[in-house]
Amino acid sequence: MQRQALRADLLMLFTALIWGSAFVAQRLGMDHVGPFLYTGLRFALAALVLLPLLIYTTAKQKIPSESWSSHGLLYGGAIMGLVLAVGINLQQVGLLFTSVTNSGFITGLYVIIVPFIGLFIGHKTGIGIWLGACLAVVGMFLLCVGDNFQVASGDWLQLAGAFVWSAHVLVVSLFAKRHDPLRLAFLQFAICAVISLLLAIAFEPISLAAITLAAPAIIYGGAIAGGIGYTLQVIAQKDAIASHAAIIFSMEAVFAALAGSLFLDETLELRGYIGCAMMLVGMLIAQLWPKKTATAQLA
Repeated sequence: MQRQALRADLLMLFTALIWGSAFVAQRLGMDHVGPFLYTGLRFALAALVLLPLLIYTTAKQKIPSESWSSHGLLYGGAIMGLVLAVGINLQQVGLLFTSVTNSGFITGLYVIIVPFIGLFIGHKTGIGIWLGACLAVVGMFLLCVGDNFQVASGDWLQLAGAFVWSAHVLVVSLFAKRHDPLRLAFLQFAICAVISLLLAIAFEPISLAAITLAAPAIIYGGAIAGGIGYTLQVIAQKDAIASHAAIIFSMEAVFAALAGSLFLDETLELRGYIGCAMMLVGMLIAQLWPKKTATAQLA
């Protein structure tokens, strides 16, 4: 059991590394193509990468799985794909106007925003959530607000995206309990790709030469961060407690900052590093404290 738990932890940490470093690919891809085209091609590739695994697991099932024409499956995939499209395109456009470091940490605020949204649907909120939220807000101020009390426009887009990612976490949690997660993932990737490509056709120039130049970033963002990253997440979480998984996945923000520093020469002032640290501590407290309290009460 301990070996399985350790294996799950290592897989989740590696997944967080993949997702965090993907911010660099997202930024570099836009040196050649627009944000909507990059996102559309990225998630089209992610769907294609996931398809062989989906076919393989379906073939191994002794009992026929849910039909692709199931109304519930199609509805869940459509909702998840729509929310994903909004969240990822806010993030992608925001990267045009802010750093990879800021984007990674602000996006990570969904770990705290989810419980806040839960207040409106009857979920209980412990003191750890409020403490974590306060630390995260102060940290975000130190990270994002300049000396003249100005906030980059990209940071506002990333913050809006964090709320959308929170909604995504909630809808995934809702539909994954009712339908096959791999089929839902394939549907949401495909729908996100279609929506993003339609936006690209409407608002961006499209050329084969530019797509070829952006191909390495598209392959990493789609095949690695999308297809492989999601698959590792599914495998790992079979042997992991959800709250524990959320803590490890929040390391995505740290890896985004490290990747930005290594590959894009992004630098932070001391206040920025302090802000990042406070946001990360806030994320961890928001996840750890309520679980510890609940455990103590059960004991």
